[in-house]
Amino acid sequence: MSKILEEVIAANDEYVANFGDKGNLPMPPGRHFAILTCMDARLDPAKYAGLSEGDAHIIRNAGGRASDDAIRSLVISYKLLGTREWFVIHHTDCGMETFTSEIMGDLLEGSLKTASVDESGWHDCCEGGGTSEGKYIQWLTISDLAKSVVEDVARIKNSSMTPAEIPVYGYIYDCKTGKLIEVPEATEVGKAG
Repeated sequence: MSKILEEVIAANDEYVANFGDKGNLPMPPGRHFAILTCMDARLDPAKYAGLSEGDAHIIRNAGGRASDDAIRSLVISYKLLGTREWFVIHHTDCGMETFTSEIMGDLLEGSLKTASVDESGWHDCCEGGGTSEGKYIQWLTISDLAKSVVEDVARIKNSSMTPAEIPVYGYIYDCKTGKLIEVPEATEVGKAG
């Protein structure tokens, strides 16, 4: 058993011992909202948004982007589970700002091993064993942080599956301070109609 696996199982045992009545939480989120945000380990939506278990839906992916799957989750969140407000929260110092779809495709073509990055860019560690499949994926990288928030809020609002009455707010989480910074243009684009 790996050290990480042992740590996760031990932490879960402790969590179960103090689980209390959480098994009685209803399926719909109690505060009726959802957050689409990045998978970055430095972001803790429960802490930065003041959440407890059962309060809100948290949808995470690389960059917190409005991918088809993220929109699918938001629509389920509303249609079946009653959320009435949505947030798109990207963050400073995001890894999705450090490469392009072309770079990712090239790295995957070189090998499937973990790449490294330095001041001159991304580098593959190895040769061979790669795949060209990564060249056919839109990796939804970020070149302008505020612009990406506006684009994602607009994509969500413009989906034919998004009800007009759902407001979608746009924010950037500052990794240095923990502050949520509104992107006013995004919130304007996302206002309820």
